[in-house]
Amino acid sequence: MDLPVSAFAVYNSNKPKKKKKPKSKSKYPLSSKCNSTINDSMMIKISAKLNKKGSKKKLKNKAKKKIIKQLKKNSKVNGKNNLELLQISDSDDIPDLIPGPNKDVINGLKSSTAHLDECSNLSNASFEFMPVHTDSSEEAIKILKWMIAPYKVEEFFNHIWEKKPLHIAREKPLYYKGLISTPIIDTMLRNENIQFTKNIDITSYVDGKRETHNPEGRAHPHLVWDFYLNGCSLRLLNPQTYISHLHLLNATLQEYFHSFVGANAYLTPPDSQGFAPHYDDIEAFILQTEGKKHWRIYKPRDDNEILPRVSSKNFTDDEIGEPIMEVTLEAGDMLYFPRGYIHQGVTIDGQHSLHVTISMYQKHSWADLFEKMLPAALQLAVHDNVELRYGLPFDIYDNFGLVHSDCDTPRKKEIKDIIFSLFDKLKSHLPLDEAVDQMAKHYQRDALPPVITDLEKAVTVYGDTDIMVDDGKVINRVEISLDTKIRLLRKNIIRMVSEDSIRLYYYVENSLEYHGSELPFLEIEEDMAPGIETLITSYPEYITVENLDLQNDTDKLQIADALWSRGLIMTECPLENIDDE
Repeated sequence: MDLPVSAFAVYNSNKPKKKKKPKSKSKYPLSSKCNSTINDSMMIKISAKLNKKGSKKKLKNKAKKKIIKQLKKNSKVNGKNNLELLQISDSDDIPDLIPGPNKDVINGLKSSTAHLDECSNLSNASFEFMPVHTDSSEEAIKILKWMIAPYKVEEFFNHIWEKKPLHIAREKPLYYKGLISTPIIDTMLRNENIQFTKNIDITSYVDGKRETHNPEGRAHPHLVWDFYLNGCSLRLLNPQTYISHLHLLNATLQEYFHSFVGANAYLTPPDSQGFAPHYDDIEAFILQTEGKKHWRIYKPRDDNEILPRVSSKNFTDDEIGEPIMEVTLEAGDMLYFPRGYIHQGVTIDGQHSLHVTISMYQKHSWADLFEKMLPAALQLAVHDNVELRYGLPFDIYDNFGLVHSDCDTPRKKEIKDIIFSLFDKLKSHLPLDEAVDQMAKHYQRDALPPVITDLEKAVTVYGDTDIMVDDGKVINRVEISLDTKIRLLRKNIIRMVSEDSIRLYYYVENSLEYHGSELPFLEIEEDMAPGIETLITSYPEYITVENLDLQNDTDKLQIADALWSRGLIMTECPLENIDDE
C-alpha cells in the first residue's frame, strides 16, 4: 500500500551506496526555489580548463596585491580593527561579538599588512593568508559566558536554566553599554523608517491599567520623545534589525541554541512603569545598559504555568501573590528568568532605565517536537497496520462523550484497551530524524542572517570578485577547483531535509526583520546528498572539493559552485583569479 501523501519522505533509509554504477542524470541535478540551475557542460568545461592549468598555481602578483590592500582596508573601521568594535573598556572584559579569527589570526593579519608599500612594489611579493578556523557554536558559548559572567556556563545549565531566576550585580556600568544606548535609539529614529506598532510601542501602566498609545505611521523623534517626557515607556520590538551590535550578538548566540534569538529593548522614564505583571513564553536575559530599574519576580502560580508555551494575560497584583525575588538592576547588571515566571519592573530614584531583553527557546519544547512527529507517525502506522483502518465499534458513541464521561462500564473499559493497544503501534513508527529536521527547518525560517567578517568576505562570494568595470569588462573572476578547500560558513547554515524531494534549506538570505522574506532552498537529486553530508559532518574542518562523497568530479564541482554562489561555504584561502580568454 502506497502512502497517498509523504509523511516525511525517508532519505536515511534509502541512502545511495558510495560505490555504484553510474546512472543517467536529469539535465538539471540542482535547482532552487527560484529555479536556478547549474549547467553540466559548463562545469565540465571549467573542470577541463582547471586540470589543464594545474590545480596548485600560485596567486598572481596582481591578485596578491589586491588581497593585501583589501584586507588592510577592511581590517580598520574608523581606525579600529573590526573585531574591536564592541570593546568599551579593557576592564570590562567585553568579548569580540563578531565570530572571526583568534588572536593568532589577527596578529598574522597585522604582520602581513604592516609592510603594504614594500609588498606592493615587489614583483614576487608573497602573502600568507591566515584561514578562519572558528566554530560558530563555540563562539556562541563565548558570548553566553560573557553575558552571565562570573557565573559558570555549566553551572548555569545544570542549576538555573528553565529552573529559577538568576541576578548578577557587577558594578561595571559599561559592561553592556556597547549593545544599545539612548543616543543609539535617537539615531535609529532619525535615520530609519521606524513604524509605530511594527517596530516600536508606546506604553504606560498607571493605577493598575496597562495601555498602548501607538499612533499610525513613522515614529519621528519629536513625537516619540514627547511621549517619553509625558511618562510613557518605549518598547523596541526588533532593534536587531537596525542596531548592528544586537544583530551580532543574536546571530552568534543562535548558533548554539539552534533557535531564534531575538531582542526587545525597553526605555522607561523616571519613576514609572510601562507594563503590567505578566509571564512570557521565552527564556529571558535582561541586560541593563543605562539607569536602574527595580524588579519583582514571582514564581508560576501553579504547575500548569511552569514553562508555558504561550505568554500570559496582564495580571493584577492580587492575582500573583508575593515576589520570590526583588532586586534593583543597575547598568552592567543581568537578570535571567525562565518562561512562566511573572515579572514587573519600575524605575526608581528619579532615574530612567534602558535594558535589552535577549530571548530564545520559544516553541522549542518536547511538545513542539511531538506536534510534528505524531501526525506523521500515525500516517506511517496506518500504512502498515490494517487494525488502524478497521471501522469504529458501533457502540462507541454509547460509551464515550460528554454524556458518558462519568460512566465506567465493562464495555467502556474494553474499548479503552483496544484504543491503547492501537496507540502503542505508533511507537515503532515515530519519525524521530524527520521530525527533528522539521524543527530545524523551522529554525532556518526564523534565524537571523549571519554577520560576515572582513576576513570571511575575502574567502566567500561576498568578497571583491567578479566585478563589472568600464566597457562591460568583468575582472577578478574566480573559480573553484577540485583541490580547493571548503567548509560551511556556519555550523547550522544549511539543513538537508527529506520531503517530497531532498531540499537544502538555508538562512543566509533571511531578512533582518522576523519572517521578512521567504525561506529559500535548493533541491538536489538523492545521489548528491552524500556530498552535502560530507560538508555538514566535517565542520569546522576544511575539506577539498575532491573529497566530497560523490561519484564524479563534475558532481563535486557542481555542488561546490552551487553552495559558493549562494554564500553557504567559505574557502580556506582566497580563490585564484582566472585568465580571460
